[in-house]
Amino acid sequence: MKKITVDLKSRSYPIYIEPGLVKKIPSYLSEYNKGQKWVIISQQNIMEIIGYDIEKHLNEKGFDCIHFTLPIGEAAKSMNEYNRAISQMIENECDRKTFIVSLGGGAVGDVAGFIASTYMRGIAYIQIPTTLLSMVDSSIGGKTGVNTSEGKNLIGSIYQPRAVFIDQEILKTLPRQEIISGLGEIIKYGAIANQNFFDKVSEWLDDIENFPYNQAIEICCKIKADIVSKDEHDFGVRKILNFGHTIGHALESLYGFKNIRHGEAVALGMICSGYISNKLNKLDKNQYFLLRDTINKLPLPILKKLNQNQIFDYIKKDKKYENSKLDFIILNQIGNAEITNQVDEKLLLKSLSEL
Repeated sequence: MKKITVDLKSRSYPIYIEPGLVKKIPSYLSEYNKGQKWVIISQQNIMEIIGYDIEKHLNEKGFDCIHFTLPIGEAAKSMNEYNRAISQMIENECDRKTFIVSLGGGAVGDVAGFIASTYMRGIAYIQIPTTLLSMVDSSIGGKTGVNTSEGKNLIGSIYQPRAVFIDQEILKTLPRQEIISGLGEIIKYGAIANQNFFDKVSEWLDDIENFPYNQAIEICCKIKADIVSKDEHDFGVRKILNFGHTIGHALESLYGFKNIRHGEAVALGMICSGYISNKLNKLDKNQYFLLRDTINKLPLPILKKLNQNQIFDYIKKDKKYENSKLDFIILNQIGNAEITNQVDEKLLLKSLSEL
């Protein structure tokens, strides 16, 4: 059992990492159970794989547990689905003591966390991430939200869970494309914070079938926990976690959140961001080539006929675009990132030629 703490003083919480951990969930949650209602928010496919078993075991241990399901993928992250879930909470007489169990990938976690942050002005929740990407990134740090037709995560909040439970055994149930998506975020952590880890990831990607996920997950969680502990509300160092995300989010929006997964879009965004870092005389050319070549070890989607003007329109709607200036994450070198507002439209659009 590995335990990592997100240190936020009175709102600190643990990240538990252990293969087979899901089977022990009722024991871990017993300290929180005071007779209140528990709501598992998940997706039908996840409920069939592990969710119904969790719900059954909780109820057998004296929990009053029900579940709601969301659509698969980014379709879950809409105001319509949020409103539907809130209505179900009300219909089932959930109150301020109700405890939400977020069981799913990044989309489920974002919506479940947003529901927890807003229902009756805030109720408790935990995260049980079921994708590689959510294990290493989105389940940690309290970012919640939904999408709009204008862009990704434009409505949301920062609201921390009580705990995160990571069971690597769940990875065996994932389709290959979900694994590839998560690997994109793993590359990011090495790129922004730990060159030694980046070099190891680059080497490990030469044999994806034997990739040491347990080791990589633990390192990523430690990096994320450390950054969030220093800057919970994303006003300073936490922004470096957005490396690759500005262009990545625009690509997701361009494709209507279909045909490209979040981690894949971030990986492509990192290639563009590495190119920009080099053109700003920050990242030397050899390191940019190393970054690009490492990312290209992933079987990423090939994007054709990108509408550059439309991509820039989405970028201007990004949360990091303020007062006609864009907070953009670049690399000084692999393992060292910084925030700049000196990236102009011409350079942004030129970077897309690298895809």
